Amino acid sequence: MQKSKSLIGGIKENFPSGLVVFLVALPLCLGIALASGAPPLSGIIAGVIGGIVVGYISNSNISVSGPAAGLTAIILVAITDLGAFELFLCAGIIAGILQLVLGFVRAGSISNYFPNNVIEGMLAGIGIIIILKQIPHALGFDRDYEGHESIFDKGLNFGYFSELFGATHPGAIIVTLVSVAILLAWDHITVLKRLKLLPGALVAVILGILLNEFFKLSGSSLAITEKHLVTLPVPKSLDDFKNLITFPDFNGFTNPKVWITGATIAIVASIETLLCIEASDRLDVRRRITDTNLELKAQGIGNLVSSFIGGLPMTSVVVRSSANANAGATSKTSTIIHGVLLLICVLSIPVILNLIPLATLAAVLILVGYKLAKPATFKHFWHNGKYQFIPFLATVLAVVFTDLLKGVGIGLLISVFYILQGNMKRAYYLSKETLDDADEITIKLAEEVSFLNKAAIKKTLKNIKSGSKVIIDAKTTSYITTDVLELIQDFANVRAKEEDIEVELLGFKTSYKDYASDQDSHIIVNHKRAM
Repeated sequence: MQKSKSLIGGIKENFPSGLVVFLVALPLCLGIALASGAPPLSGIIAGVIGGIVVGYISNSNISVSGPAAGLTAIILVAITDLGAFELFLCAGIIAGILQLVLGFVRAGSISNYFPNNVIEGMLAGIGIIIILKQIPHALGFDRDYEGHESIFDKGLNFGYFSELFGATHPGAIIVTLVSVAILLAWDHITVLKRLKLLPGALVAVILGILLNEFFKLSGSSLAITEKHLVTLPVPKSLDDFKNLITFPDFNGFTNPKVWITGATIAIVASIETLLCIEASDRLDVRRRITDTNLELKAQGIGNLVSSFIGGLPMTSVVVRSSANANAGATSKTSTIIHGVLLLICVLSIPVILNLIPLATLAAVLILVGYKLAKPATFKHFWHNGKYQFIPFLATVLAVVFTDLLKGVGIGLLISVFYILQGNMKRAYYLSKETLDDADEITIKLAEEVSFLNKAAIKKTLKNIKSGSKVIIDAKTTSYITTDVLELIQDFANVRAKEEDIEVELLGFKTSYKDYASDQDSHIIVNHKRAM
Protein backbone atom coordinates (compact mmCIF):
# COMPACT_ATOMS: atom_id res chain seq x y z
CA MET A 1 0.00 0.00 0.00
CA GLN A 2 2.80 2.42 0.91
CA LYS A 3 4.58 1.61 -2.37
CA SER A 4 1.44 2.43 -4.37
CA LYS A 5 0.94 5.71 -2.51
CA SER A 6 4.52 6.80 -3.21
CA LEU A 7 4.07 6.04 -6.91
CA ILE A 8 0.82 8.03 -7.08
CA GLY A 9 2.33 10.89 -5.11
CA GLY A 10 5.22 11.19 -7.55
CA ILE A 11 3.16 11.43 -10.74
CA LYS A 12 2.90 15.24 -10.85
CA GLU A 13 6.57 15.68 -9.99
CA ASN A 14 7.84 13.06 -12.47
CA PHE A 15 5.44 13.42 -15.39
CA PRO A 16 7.69 15.90 -17.28
CA SER A 17 10.73 13.59 -17.06
CA GLY A 18 8.60 10.56 -17.97
CA LEU A 19 7.40 12.43 -21.04
CA VAL A 20 10.95 13.29 -22.09
CA VAL A 21 12.09 9.67 -21.71
CA PHE A 22 9.08 8.52 -23.74
CA LEU A 23 10.06 10.87 -26.57
CA VAL A 24 13.63 9.58 -26.46
CA ALA A 25 12.67 5.90 -26.11
CA LEU A 26 10.09 5.74 -28.89
CA PRO A 27 12.45 5.96 -31.92
CA LEU A 28 15.11 3.91 -30.12
CA CYS A 29 12.68 1.03 -29.49
CA LEU A 30 11.65 0.99 -33.14
CA GLY A 31 15.17 1.38 -34.50
CA ILE A 32 16.67 -1.35 -32.33
CA ALA A 33 13.90 -3.76 -33.38
CA LEU A 34 14.58 -3.05 -37.05
CA ALA A 35 18.35 -3.37 -36.51
CA SER A 36 17.79 -6.73 -34.81
CA GLY A 37 15.77 -8.13 -37.69
CA ALA A 38 12.68 -8.34 -35.47
CA PRO A 39 9.11 -7.02 -35.94
CA PRO A 40 8.92 -3.24 -35.21
CA LEU A 41 6.36 -3.72 -32.44
CA SER A 42 8.70 -6.08 -30.54
CA GLY A 43 10.86 -3.10 -29.60
CA ILE A 44 7.85 -1.13 -28.35
CA ILE A 45 6.66 -4.13 -26.30
CA ALA A 46 10.09 -4.34 -24.65
CA GLY A 47 9.95 -0.61 -23.90
CA VAL A 48 6.49 -0.88 -22.33
CA ILE A 49 7.47 -3.89 -20.17
CA GLY A 50 10.79 -2.27 -19.26
CA GLY A 51 8.98 0.86 -18.12
CA ILE A 52 5.99 -0.58 -16.30
CA VAL A 53 7.02 -4.06 -15.06
CA VAL A 54 10.75 -3.59 -14.46
CA GLY A 55 10.15 -0.01 -13.28
CA TYR A 56 7.68 -1.18 -10.64
CA ILE A 57 9.79 -4.07 -9.31
CA SER A 58 13.20 -2.35 -9.35
CA ASN A 59 14.17 0.08 -6.60
CA SER A 60 16.35 2.17 -8.93
CA ASN A 61 15.07 5.74 -8.99
CA ILE A 62 16.76 6.85 -12.22
CA SER A 63 17.47 3.89 -14.53
CA VAL A 64 15.16 3.10 -17.44
CA SER A 65 14.96 -0.34 -19.07
CA GLY A 66 14.16 -1.25 -22.66
CA PRO A 67 15.58 -2.89 -25.79
CA ALA A 68 19.35 -2.35 -25.85
CA ALA A 69 21.60 -1.55 -28.79
CA GLY A 70 24.29 -3.78 -27.28
CA LEU A 71 22.14 -6.86 -27.92
CA THR A 72 21.31 -6.14 -31.58
CA ALA A 73 24.15 -8.21 -33.05
CA ILE A 74 23.34 -11.21 -30.84
CA ILE A 75 19.62 -11.02 -31.68
CA LEU A 76 20.17 -10.56 -35.42
CA VAL A 77 22.50 -13.56 -35.68
CA ALA A 78 20.22 -15.71 -33.50
CA ILE A 79 17.05 -14.96 -35.52
CA THR A 80 18.94 -15.67 -38.74
CA ASP A 81 20.36 -18.98 -37.46
CA LEU A 82 17.10 -20.14 -35.90
CA GLY A 83 15.06 -19.11 -38.93
CA ALA A 84 12.08 -17.75 -36.97
CA PHE A 85 11.46 -14.95 -34.48
CA GLU A 86 9.02 -17.25 -32.63
CA LEU A 87 11.87 -19.65 -31.84
CA PHE A 88 14.09 -16.78 -30.71
CA LEU A 89 11.48 -15.73 -28.14
CA CYS A 90 12.22 -18.99 -26.29
CA ALA A 91 15.82 -17.78 -25.89
CA GLY A 92 14.44 -14.60 -24.29
CA ILE A 93 12.48 -16.70 -21.80
CA ILE A 94 15.62 -18.71 -20.95
CA ALA A 95 17.59 -15.46 -20.48
CA GLY A 96 14.93 -14.17 -18.08
CA ILE A 97 15.04 -17.35 -15.99
CA LEU A 98 18.85 -17.22 -15.80
CA GLN A 99 18.75 -13.57 -14.71
CA LEU A 100 16.32 -14.48 -11.94
CA VAL A 101 18.78 -17.15 -10.79
CA LEU A 102 21.65 -14.60 -10.86
CA GLY A 103 19.56 -12.28 -8.71
CA PHE A 104 18.81 -14.97 -6.14
CA VAL A 105 22.50 -16.01 -5.90
CA ARG A 106 23.33 -12.32 -5.31
CA ALA A 107 25.51 -11.85 -8.39
CA GLY A 108 24.61 -8.16 -8.49
CA SER A 109 27.44 -7.23 -6.12
CA ILE A 110 29.91 -7.40 -9.03
CA SER A 111 28.88 -3.84 -9.93
CA ASN A 112 30.59 -2.52 -6.78
CA TYR A 113 33.98 -3.33 -8.28
CA PHE A 114 33.71 -0.93 -11.22
CA PRO A 115 35.79 2.20 -10.42
CA ASN A 116 34.17 5.61 -10.89
CA ASN A 117 36.63 6.80 -13.52
CA VAL A 118 35.71 3.78 -15.68
CA ILE A 119 31.99 4.37 -15.15
CA GLU A 120 32.37 8.07 -16.00
CA GLY A 121 34.48 7.10 -19.02
CA MET A 122 31.72 4.77 -20.17
CA LEU A 123 29.14 7.56 -19.82
CA ALA A 124 31.32 10.04 -21.70
CA GLY A 125 32.00 7.50 -24.46
CA ILE A 126 28.29 6.81 -24.83
CA GLY A 127 27.67 10.56 -24.91
CA ILE A 128 30.09 10.93 -27.83
CA ILE A 129 28.45 7.99 -29.65
CA ILE A 130 25.02 9.55 -29.12
CA ILE A 131 26.17 12.82 -30.67
CA LEU A 132 27.88 11.12 -33.64
CA LYS A 133 24.90 8.88 -34.26
CA GLN A 134 22.39 11.74 -34.15
CA ILE A 135 24.28 14.06 -36.51
CA PRO A 136 22.91 12.24 -39.61
CA HIS A 137 19.33 12.64 -38.35
CA ALA A 138 19.99 16.26 -37.44
CA LEU A 139 21.22 16.91 -40.98
CA GLY A 140 18.50 14.88 -42.68
CA PHE A 141 20.66 11.95 -43.76
CA ASP A 142 19.03 8.80 -42.40
CA ARG A 143 20.79 5.94 -44.17
CA ASP A 144 21.77 4.32 -40.86
CA TYR A 145 19.32 2.85 -38.36
CA GLU A 146 18.60 4.40 -34.98
CA GLY A 147 20.18 3.17 -31.78
CA HIS A 148 23.28 1.36 -33.07
CA GLU A 149 26.00 1.23 -30.41
CA SER A 150 29.14 1.94 -32.43
CA ILE A 151 29.75 3.67 -35.77
CA PHE A 152 33.26 2.24 -36.07
CA ASP A 153 32.48 -1.44 -36.71
CA LYS A 154 34.72 -1.58 -39.79
CA GLY A 155 37.15 1.15 -38.88
CA LEU A 156 36.75 4.90 -39.18
CA ASN A 157 34.99 5.44 -42.51
CA PHE A 158 35.87 8.92 -43.77
CA GLY A 159 33.86 8.24 -46.93
CA TYR A 160 30.76 7.97 -44.77
CA PHE A 161 31.34 11.45 -43.33
CA SER A 162 31.96 13.01 -46.73
CA GLU A 163 28.74 11.39 -48.00
CA LEU A 164 26.93 12.61 -44.89
CA PHE A 165 27.78 16.28 -45.32
CA GLY A 166 27.11 16.07 -49.06
CA ALA A 167 23.52 14.85 -48.59
CA THR A 168 22.05 17.24 -46.04
CA HIS A 169 18.41 18.34 -45.98
CA PRO A 170 17.85 22.09 -45.29
CA GLY A 171 14.43 21.50 -43.72
CA ALA A 172 15.83 18.98 -41.23
CA ILE A 173 18.66 21.36 -40.35
CA ILE A 174 16.18 24.17 -39.64
CA VAL A 175 14.07 21.89 -37.42
CA THR A 176 17.21 20.76 -35.57
CA LEU A 177 18.43 24.32 -34.95
CA VAL A 178 15.00 25.47 -33.75
CA SER A 179 14.71 22.43 -31.46
CA VAL A 180 18.18 22.99 -29.97
CA ALA A 181 17.34 26.68 -29.38
CA ILE A 182 14.15 25.71 -27.53
CA LEU A 183 15.93 23.09 -25.40
CA LEU A 184 18.74 25.50 -24.47
CA ALA A 185 16.21 28.20 -23.62
CA TRP A 186 14.36 25.78 -21.33
CA ASP A 187 17.63 24.94 -19.59
CA HIS A 188 18.89 28.48 -19.06
CA ILE A 189 15.92 30.85 -18.87
CA THR A 190 14.56 30.87 -15.31
CA VAL A 191 10.93 31.54 -16.23
CA LEU A 192 10.87 28.61 -18.67
CA LYS A 193 12.66 26.25 -16.27
CA ARG A 194 9.76 26.66 -13.86
CA LEU A 195 7.30 25.26 -16.41
CA LYS A 196 7.90 21.67 -15.28
CA LEU A 197 4.62 20.37 -16.73
CA LEU A 198 5.65 21.74 -20.14
CA PRO A 199 9.11 20.25 -20.80
CA GLY A 200 11.30 21.74 -23.48
CA ALA A 201 11.43 18.41 -25.34
CA LEU A 202 7.66 18.40 -25.76
CA VAL A 203 7.66 22.00 -27.02
CA ALA A 204 10.47 21.15 -29.42
CA VAL A 205 8.58 18.13 -30.77
CA ILE A 206 5.32 20.06 -31.23
CA LEU A 207 7.08 22.94 -32.96
CA GLY A 208 9.04 20.49 -35.11
CA ILE A 209 5.78 18.89 -36.30
CA LEU A 210 4.17 22.29 -36.95
CA LEU A 211 7.20 23.56 -38.87
CA ASN A 212 7.23 20.54 -41.14
CA GLU A 213 3.48 20.66 -41.69
CA PHE A 214 3.88 24.33 -42.68
CA PHE A 215 6.62 23.36 -45.14
CA LYS A 216 4.31 20.72 -46.64
CA LEU A 217 1.27 23.01 -46.94
CA SER A 218 3.34 25.75 -48.56
CA GLY A 219 4.81 23.31 -51.07
CA SER A 220 8.31 24.21 -49.94
CA SER A 221 11.34 22.09 -50.79
CA LEU A 222 12.14 22.27 -47.05
CA ALA A 223 9.40 19.72 -46.33
CA ILE A 224 10.79 16.65 -44.55
CA THR A 225 9.80 13.39 -46.22
CA GLU A 226 8.46 10.25 -44.52
CA LYS A 227 11.83 8.49 -44.40
CA HIS A 228 13.03 11.24 -42.04
CA LEU A 229 10.02 10.86 -39.71
CA VAL A 230 9.16 8.39 -36.95
CA THR A 231 7.62 5.24 -38.47
CA LEU A 232 5.09 3.22 -36.47
CA PRO A 233 2.70 0.50 -37.65
CA VAL A 234 -0.89 1.84 -37.81
CA PRO A 235 -3.44 -0.89 -36.96
CA LYS A 236 -6.91 -0.24 -38.35
CA SER A 237 -8.86 -3.03 -36.64
CA LEU A 238 -8.75 -5.49 -33.74
CA ASP A 239 -7.42 -8.15 -36.10
CA ASP A 240 -4.54 -5.85 -37.02
CA PHE A 241 -3.60 -5.57 -33.34
CA LYS A 242 -3.63 -9.36 -32.98
CA ASN A 243 -1.45 -9.80 -36.05
CA LEU A 244 1.14 -7.37 -34.69
CA ILE A 245 1.84 -9.51 -31.60
CA THR A 246 3.99 -12.63 -31.94
CA PHE A 247 3.95 -15.51 -29.44
CA PRO A 248 6.85 -17.94 -28.82
CA ASP A 249 7.07 -21.33 -30.47
CA PHE A 250 7.76 -23.58 -27.47
CA ASN A 251 9.36 -26.21 -29.71
CA GLY A 252 12.40 -23.97 -29.48
CA PHE A 253 13.18 -25.37 -26.03
CA THR A 254 14.34 -28.60 -27.71
CA ASN A 255 16.91 -26.69 -29.82
CA PRO A 256 20.44 -26.45 -28.27
CA LYS A 257 21.07 -23.19 -30.21
CA VAL A 258 18.14 -21.58 -28.36
CA TRP A 259 19.69 -22.45 -24.99
CA ILE A 260 23.12 -21.13 -26.02
CA THR A 261 21.54 -17.90 -27.26
CA GLY A 262 19.53 -17.52 -24.05
CA ALA A 263 22.62 -17.98 -21.87
CA THR A 264 24.57 -15.46 -23.99
CA ILE A 265 21.80 -12.87 -23.73
CA ALA A 266 21.52 -13.40 -19.96
CA ILE A 267 25.25 -12.78 -19.42
CA VAL A 268 25.57 -9.74 -21.73
CA ALA A 269 22.27 -8.18 -20.60
CA SER A 270 23.15 -8.64 -16.91
CA ILE A 271 26.60 -7.03 -17.28
CA GLU A 272 25.19 -4.09 -19.25
CA THR A 273 22.42 -3.67 -16.67
CA LEU A 274 24.87 -3.63 -13.75
CA LEU A 275 27.05 -1.09 -15.55
CA CYS A 276 24.04 1.11 -16.21
CA ILE A 277 22.81 0.84 -12.62
CA GLU A 278 26.21 1.94 -11.30
CA ALA A 279 26.14 4.87 -13.75
CA SER A 280 22.51 5.73 -12.92
CA ASP A 281 23.26 5.86 -9.19
CA ARG A 282 25.98 8.41 -9.98
CA LEU A 283 23.49 10.46 -12.02
CA ASP A 284 21.07 10.51 -9.08
CA VAL A 285 21.51 13.87 -7.34
CA ARG A 286 20.45 12.27 -4.04
CA ARG A 287 23.05 9.49 -4.45
CA ARG A 288 20.61 6.68 -3.55
CA ILE A 289 21.99 3.15 -3.85
CA THR A 290 20.15 0.57 -5.97
CA ASP A 291 19.81 -3.03 -4.84
CA THR A 292 21.57 -4.69 -7.79
CA ASN A 293 20.36 -8.18 -6.88
CA LEU A 294 16.76 -6.96 -6.95
CA GLU A 295 17.54 -5.27 -10.27
CA LEU A 296 18.67 -8.58 -11.80
CA LYS A 297 15.43 -10.19 -10.60
CA ALA A 298 13.41 -7.31 -12.07
CA GLN A 299 15.22 -7.65 -15.40
CA GLY A 300 14.62 -11.41 -15.37
CA ILE A 301 10.88 -10.99 -14.81
CA GLY A 302 10.80 -8.25 -17.46
CA ASN A 303 12.49 -10.47 -20.04
CA LEU A 304 10.15 -13.34 -19.22
CA VAL A 305 7.02 -11.20 -19.71
CA SER A 306 8.42 -9.46 -22.80
CA SER A 307 9.37 -12.72 -24.51
CA PHE A 308 6.00 -14.35 -23.75
CA ILE A 309 4.16 -11.57 -25.64
CA GLY A 310 6.59 -11.06 -28.51
CA GLY A 311 9.00 -8.43 -27.14
CA LEU A 312 12.77 -8.14 -27.47
CA PRO A 313 15.16 -8.83 -24.57
CA MET A 314 15.97 -5.75 -22.54
CA THR A 315 18.54 -4.21 -20.22
CA SER A 316 18.82 -1.07 -18.18
CA VAL A 317 19.87 1.51 -20.78
CA VAL A 318 22.26 4.44 -20.24
CA VAL A 319 20.81 6.73 -22.93
CA ARG A 320 17.27 6.65 -21.54
CA SER A 321 18.49 6.72 -17.93
CA SER A 322 20.62 9.79 -18.68
CA ALA A 323 17.70 11.54 -20.36
CA ASN A 324 15.58 10.66 -17.32
CA ALA A 325 18.10 12.14 -14.86
CA ASN A 326 18.69 15.27 -16.96
CA ALA A 327 14.94 15.86 -17.19
CA GLY A 328 14.71 16.02 -13.38
CA ALA A 329 13.31 12.60 -12.42
CA THR A 330 13.11 12.07 -8.66
CA SER A 331 11.75 8.52 -8.47
CA LYS A 332 10.97 5.43 -10.54
CA THR A 333 7.49 6.85 -11.16
CA SER A 334 9.08 8.62 -14.14
CA THR A 335 10.13 5.27 -15.64
CA ILE A 336 6.63 3.83 -15.19
CA ILE A 337 5.05 6.94 -16.75
CA HIS A 338 7.27 6.56 -19.83
CA GLY A 339 6.13 2.93 -20.19
CA VAL A 340 2.46 3.90 -19.87
CA LEU A 341 2.87 6.69 -22.45
CA LEU A 342 4.53 4.25 -24.87
CA LEU A 343 1.58 1.87 -24.50
CA ILE A 344 -1.12 4.56 -24.81
CA CYS A 345 0.40 6.41 -27.73
CA VAL A 346 1.27 3.34 -29.79
CA LEU A 347 -2.27 2.02 -29.37
CA SER A 348 -4.14 5.30 -29.83
CA ILE A 349 -2.24 7.93 -31.83
CA PRO A 350 0.42 6.28 -34.04
CA VAL A 351 -0.64 8.53 -36.94
CA ILE A 352 0.28 11.66 -34.96
CA LEU A 353 3.53 10.13 -33.71
CA ASN A 354 4.48 9.38 -37.32
CA LEU A 355 4.55 13.15 -37.95
CA ILE A 356 7.51 13.69 -35.58
CA PRO A 357 10.72 14.61 -37.49
CA LEU A 358 13.75 12.53 -36.46
CA ALA A 359 15.65 15.84 -36.50
CA THR A 360 13.73 17.03 -33.44
CA LEU A 361 14.48 13.83 -31.51
CA ALA A 362 18.12 14.11 -32.64
CA ALA A 363 18.32 17.55 -31.04
CA VAL A 364 17.07 16.13 -27.72
CA LEU A 365 19.62 13.30 -27.81
CA ILE A 366 22.53 15.51 -28.89
CA LEU A 367 22.08 17.63 -25.77
CA VAL A 368 21.82 14.46 -23.66
CA GLY A 369 25.09 13.30 -25.22
CA TYR A 370 26.77 16.63 -24.53
CA LYS A 371 25.81 16.49 -20.86
CA LEU A 372 27.37 13.03 -20.60
CA ALA A 373 30.59 14.01 -22.39
CA LYS A 374 30.90 17.66 -21.40
CA PRO A 375 34.45 19.11 -21.28
CA ALA A 376 34.14 19.71 -17.52
CA THR A 377 34.19 15.93 -16.95
CA PHE A 378 37.46 15.54 -18.86
CA LYS A 379 38.92 18.51 -16.97
CA HIS A 380 37.85 17.00 -13.63
CA PHE A 381 39.74 13.75 -14.20
CA TRP A 382 42.74 15.59 -15.68
CA HIS A 383 43.10 17.55 -12.44
CA ASN A 384 42.80 14.35 -10.40
CA GLY A 385 46.07 13.06 -11.86
CA LYS A 386 47.17 10.37 -14.31
CA TYR A 387 45.95 7.47 -12.16
CA GLN A 388 42.41 8.74 -12.66
CA PHE A 389 42.68 10.37 -16.10
CA ILE A 390 44.37 7.61 -18.12
CA PRO A 391 41.83 4.85 -17.28
CA PHE A 392 39.03 7.38 -17.84
CA LEU A 393 40.30 8.45 -21.26
CA ALA A 394 41.10 4.87 -22.30
CA THR A 395 37.55 3.83 -21.44
CA VAL A 396 36.09 6.74 -23.45
CA LEU A 397 38.11 5.89 -26.55
CA ALA A 398 37.56 2.14 -26.27
CA VAL A 399 33.78 2.54 -25.86
CA VAL A 400 33.62 4.81 -28.92
CA PHE A 401 35.86 2.73 -31.17
CA THR A 402 34.77 -0.77 -30.04
CA ASP A 403 31.67 -1.26 -27.87
CA LEU A 404 30.48 -0.78 -24.31
CA LEU A 405 31.63 -4.07 -22.79
CA LYS A 406 35.08 -4.03 -24.43
CA GLY A 407 35.54 -0.40 -23.47
CA VAL A 408 34.75 -1.03 -19.81
CA GLY A 409 36.98 -4.11 -19.84
CA ILE A 410 39.92 -2.10 -21.16
CA GLY A 411 39.35 0.62 -18.57
CA LEU A 412 39.24 -1.96 -15.78
CA LEU A 413 42.47 -3.60 -16.96
CA ILE A 414 44.30 -0.28 -16.95
CA SER A 415 42.95 0.59 -13.49
CA VAL A 416 44.08 -2.79 -12.14
CA PHE A 417 47.49 -2.30 -13.76
CA TYR A 418 47.99 0.94 -11.81
CA ILE A 419 47.01 -0.83 -8.61
CA LEU A 420 49.44 -3.67 -9.19
CA GLN A 421 52.13 -1.19 -10.12
CA GLY A 422 52.13 0.20 -6.59
CA ASN A 423 53.18 -1.61 -3.44
CA MET A 424 49.77 -3.00 -2.67
CA LYS A 425 49.35 -4.43 0.80
CA ARG A 426 47.97 -7.96 0.65
CA ALA A 427 46.57 -8.31 4.13
CA TYR A 428 43.79 -6.15 5.49
CA TYR A 429 41.25 -6.44 8.26
CA LEU A 430 37.54 -5.73 8.07
CA SER A 431 35.56 -6.04 11.27
CA LYS A 432 32.58 -8.38 10.89
CA GLU A 433 30.74 -6.99 13.91
CA THR A 434 27.13 -6.14 13.28
CA LEU A 435 26.07 -2.50 13.22
CA ASP A 436 22.45 -3.18 14.18
CA ASP A 437 22.86 -2.15 17.82
CA ALA A 438 25.53 0.51 17.33
CA ASP A 439 24.92 4.16 18.17
CA GLU A 440 28.56 5.31 17.82
CA ILE A 441 30.80 3.96 15.07
CA THR A 442 34.47 4.57 14.26
CA ILE A 443 35.73 3.68 10.78
CA LYS A 444 39.54 3.75 10.64
CA LEU A 445 40.93 3.78 7.11
CA ALA A 446 44.26 2.14 6.30
CA GLU A 447 47.29 3.78 4.72
CA GLU A 448 46.04 3.17 1.18
CA VAL A 449 42.41 2.85 0.02
CA SER A 450 41.64 1.72 -3.56
CA PHE A 451 38.41 1.26 -5.53
CA LEU A 452 38.55 -2.46 -4.69
CA ASN A 453 37.47 -1.49 -1.19
CA LYS A 454 34.45 0.51 -2.37
CA ALA A 455 32.06 -2.42 -1.93
CA ALA A 456 33.00 -3.00 1.74
CA ILE A 457 32.87 0.71 2.58
CA LYS A 458 29.56 1.17 0.76
CA LYS A 459 28.05 -1.78 2.64
CA THR A 460 29.27 -0.43 5.99
CA LEU A 461 27.86 3.05 5.34
CA LYS A 462 24.58 1.62 4.04
CA ASN A 463 24.06 -0.36 7.27
CA ILE A 464 24.54 2.62 9.60
CA LYS A 465 21.22 3.36 11.21
CA SER A 466 19.55 6.76 11.58
CA GLY A 467 20.52 8.81 14.63
CA SER A 468 24.00 7.29 14.91
CA LYS A 469 27.31 9.07 15.35
CA VAL A 470 30.01 8.13 12.84
CA ILE A 471 33.72 8.97 13.00
CA ILE A 472 35.69 8.32 9.80
CA ASP A 473 39.40 8.47 10.63
CA ALA A 474 41.90 9.02 7.79
CA LYS A 475 44.74 10.46 9.88
CA THR A 476 47.14 7.67 8.88
CA THR A 477 45.91 7.41 5.27
CA SER A 478 48.24 8.56 2.48
CA TYR A 479 46.01 7.62 -0.46
CA ILE A 480 42.25 7.33 -0.99
CA THR A 481 40.81 6.73 -4.44
CA THR A 482 38.31 9.38 -5.58
CA ASP A 483 35.61 6.66 -5.72
CA VAL A 484 35.78 6.23 -1.95
CA LEU A 485 36.25 9.95 -1.28
CA GLU A 486 33.10 10.76 -3.25
CA LEU A 487 31.24 7.92 -1.55
CA ILE A 488 32.15 9.33 1.87
CA GLN A 489 31.33 12.88 0.77
CA ASP A 490 27.91 11.84 -0.52
CA PHE A 491 27.23 9.99 2.74
CA ALA A 492 28.27 12.95 4.89
CA ASN A 493 26.62 15.70 2.82
CA VAL A 494 23.41 14.03 1.67
CA ARG A 495 22.28 10.89 3.47
CA ALA A 496 23.61 11.86 6.90
CA LYS A 497 21.64 15.11 6.84
CA GLU A 498 18.45 13.35 5.71
CA GLU A 499 18.68 10.61 8.35
CA ASP A 500 20.02 12.65 11.28
CA ILE A 501 23.42 10.92 11.33
CA GLU A 502 26.24 12.84 13.02
CA VAL A 503 29.44 12.54 10.97
CA GLU A 504 32.97 13.54 12.01
CA LEU A 505 35.76 13.34 9.41
CA LEU A 506 39.31 13.22 10.75
CA GLY A 507 42.56 13.66 8.81
CA PHE A 508 41.13 14.05 5.33
CA LYS A 509 43.24 16.09 2.91
CA THR A 510 41.76 19.02 1.03
CA SER A 511 42.52 17.89 -2.54
CA TYR A 512 42.18 14.67 -4.52
CA LYS A 513 45.69 15.32 -5.87
CA ASP A 514 47.13 15.02 -2.36
CA TYR A 515 46.58 11.27 -2.57
CA ALA A 516 49.28 10.10 -4.93
CA SER A 517 49.00 6.43 -5.91
CA ASP A 518 46.48 3.59 -6.20
CA GLN A 519 46.98 1.10 -3.35
CA ASP A 520 44.95 -1.42 -1.36
CA SER A 521 43.38 -0.71 2.03
CA HIS A 522 41.74 -2.01 5.15
CA ILE A 523 38.91 -0.72 7.29
CA ILE A 524 38.71 -1.33 10.99
CA VAL A 525 35.17 -0.80 12.24
CA ASN A 526 34.77 -0.23 15.99
CA HIS A 527 31.56 0.79 17.65
CA LYS A 528 29.96 1.17 21.05
CA ARG A 529 26.93 -0.94 21.82
CA ALA A 530 23.77 0.92 22.68
CA MET A 531 23.07 0.60 26.37
